Amino acid sequence: MTIRNWLKFFFSTLFLGGIITGILGFFIRWDEFQPYFTEFQIGAILSTFIWLVGVGFIFSVVSQVGFFAYLFIHQFGLGLFRSLSLWNGVQIFLIIVVLFDLVYLRFQNFAGEGESLLPYVGLALFILAAGWVTAHFKGKTTSRTTFVSALFFMVVITILEWLPILRTNEENWMLLSIFPLIACNAYQLLVLPKYNRLSEEDRTRRLEAKKNQSTNKPSNQPTQKANRP
Repeated sequence: MTIRNWLKFFFSTLFLGGIITGILGFFIRWDEFQPYFTEFQIGAILSTFIWLVGVGFIFSVVSQVGFFAYLFIHQFGLGLFRSLSLWNGVQIFLIIVVLFDLVYLRFQNFAGEGESLLPYVGLALFILAAGWVTAHFKGKTTSRTTFVSALFFMVVITILEWLPILRTNEENWMLLSIFPLIACNAYQLLVLPKYNRLSEEDRTRRLEAKKNQSTNKPSNQPTQKANRP
């Protein structure tokens, strides 16, 4: 990917995370921010929105770091197992393990006495569903062989990115972070081929421009004057 397209990729993902967090943050923490709207505190609304957007920028950067780490892990896995089917099997196993840990460990550490397991299972199913939908579209737009890898990224890497917030077990922060993480991860996964294609087109145009310049460049050899009588 060229630097110009990487910057477009970076800032589009950054703004996506910021806008999603800025908008959804008011709904997620409505009990806290409701007085700003009922009392028409425009300054408080704008400052809160800017703060939420800044928080979204942080989650977006975390998402992008996780995405590029995943690209390295994917290539490493392919090189290590030397078989796409075997690597896919390993990824499916890791998806199951991480989802089980998400449910079991959180329930063991944070569930109160008599609390139901269903909310913890529902959270894992929500992430799995979001990952499944994204992987489905990824497979349709590229190749079916990318489905498992896309699902692995959307489930395993998203949960790893989310882990610092999960440890706090604060519901508002958990909701405030999971939506931009999922949105940014899905966006990067789906639009990466577009920016790779644009980068390839840019490189092709530059090569053609250099070729045309070398072809149209005037000759430096001196012309011989005709002999006068």
